[in-house]
Amino acid sequence: MAAAPDLELESMNLSMERERREELEGEKMGEGGDSNYPPKSKKVHRIVSKWMLPEPVRRTYLERANCLPPPVFIISVSLAELAVFIYYAVWKPQKQWITLDTGILDSPFTYRPDKRKEAWRFLSYMLVHAGVQHIVGNLFMQLVLGIPLEMVHKGLRVGLVYLAGVIAGSLASSIFDPLKSLVGASGGVYALMGGYFMNVLVNFREMIPAFGIVRLLIITLIITSDMGFALYRRFFVPENGSPVSFAAHIAGGFAGMSIGYTVFSCFDKALLKDPRFWIAIAAYLAFILFAVFFNIFLSPAN
Repeated sequence: MAAAPDLELESMNLSMERERREELEGEKMGEGGDSNYPPKSKKVHRIVSKWMLPEPVRRTYLERANCLPPPVFIISVSLAELAVFIYYAVWKPQKQWITLDTGILDSPFTYRPDKRKEAWRFLSYMLVHAGVQHIVGNLFMQLVLGIPLEMVHKGLRVGLVYLAGVIAGSLASSIFDPLKSLVGASGGVYALMGGYFMNVLVNFREMIPAFGIVRLLIITLIITSDMGFALYRRFFVPENGSPVSFAAHIAGGFAGMSIGYTVFSCFDKALLKDPRFWIAIAAYLAFILFAVFFNIFLSPAN
């Protein structure tokens, strides 16, 4: 009966030894390596690698880690979303900052069933948010999670996952909640969380088990609270409050658990040579084709 605890203790000791080796190697690289690469910067990259990558590829990341290019994508998207929110909250005053229903539902960015022919709305709805709690929650998550992900995987891959979640969100809403409008970047945020969640789950033993449990609990807590808020707005907001769809959360999560997981697990591999990537893309394209067919021929919104 004592064998299992002994094995667990041995695993924890090995994990701690690996951490100490990584720190010593990082200090040596900072002291004797490139003089243009400050030790403080290397320490930041060590922390990021522990949270974002399984142990076997951390050394590869640390050897080539840099902030060029910086996490431009996720910061640019966040600034754009904040600017649009301020525009509708300040320059086009509403009853209050907490809910901006009237203004955002008339916005040319919002996804609306009766405006589906304006195809850009399937993407641009991510720029518009329903109120302070909505945008603060989305910005917090996509910056806290998106910046370190972009430091590791770079903007092209993070942008692919984020936008895949956004488009999946609006298409899913048009199918499963076809008579409701849609606002917010939750589809993209959930795609990032879905991809990260799957990597933590699959590589649990390689990503420092104690931290792994904390990360899974934090993600679960965030998803539960955010989905609760979305369900409240969908089913309990008065009719004149213009409730919005919540389907983007679920669809974005699935996009992240498929495309996002594949992209984020290919840190040290060529993405286009990974068959899992093409399987995920094929499934995603099949979903898009079905959603287009549904909207043209079967949607109640017609």
